[in-house]
Amino acid sequence: MPRYAQLVMGPAGSGKSTYCSTMVQHCEALGRAVQVVNLDPAAELFSYPVTADIRELIEVDDVMEDDSLRFGPNGGLVFCMEYFANNFSWLEESLGHVEDDYVLFDCPGQIELYTHLPVMKQLVEQLQQWEFRVCGVFLVDSQFMVESFKFISGILAALSAMISLEIPQINIMTKMDLLSKKAKKEIEKYLDPDMYSMIEDSTNILKSKMFKKLTKSICGLIDDYGMVRFLPFDRSDEESINIVLQHIDFTIQYGEDLEFKEPKEVEEDKSALVDEYFQDHVDE
Repeated sequence: MPRYAQLVMGPAGSGKSTYCSTMVQHCEALGRAVQVVNLDPAAELFSYPVTADIRELIEVDDVMEDDSLRFGPNGGLVFCMEYFANNFSWLEESLGHVEDDYVLFDCPGQIELYTHLPVMKQLVEQLQQWEFRVCGVFLVDSQFMVESFKFISGILAALSAMISLEIPQINIMTKMDLLSKKAKKEIEKYLDPDMYSMIEDSTNILKSKMFKKLTKSICGLIDDYGMVRFLPFDRSDEESINIVLQHIDFTIQYGEDLEFKEPKEVEEDKSALVDEYFQDHVDE
């Protein structure tokens, strides 16, 4: 029997721990057993029980206080993750081996872990050796994505993780419940974006011809290959949570031996889902 994993990623403050807590509560209501592993050695508080906590292995504060290392916060975190990569046996022992495991890995937010450092890629490969089907879940704060140039930056961050890890990835806009009615309406166009319209919005801001050309090339590449799309995540709306879970389950084929249901929204019907979500929420 395969095992299943969500690798929950995203910048600091994007809502990774809140996502894990919300998903655990949602799955419990459905009668599904879900475990959470904290992989952030700098984490302070989280509102969910954990199966394993990397801070039992190594903690950023201890590394920073070590006079022989003399690391700052960022260097300390990288050191912790590299130490973790050399001690995957700790994670294997903590997880045990239960068939049909479903685990959420709450990951650190440092972007370099998903760009030029091999740690997260090594983790993915190790999980796959342990018979996990792994899906990347990349979170971006919807409050950050309300302007075109910020949205493009968010897309590039999601792409860096996708390219580095080489696993299926679901991209999510979090904190939709915190947006005003006006912001919810504005952000609708970013969920399934027309990148060529983004070009027009961005080039009006940029003064440098060189950066205008670069932005146009990036937007064209993303649009031509349909590389990045986002799902809205509203922790106060069970339907929104369920739609995200359905997409992830479909990606990793969770419960394939059961009666399987495709997610409500397949790619060609995505705009219909977006319209339905915003019709329900913008007028509230």
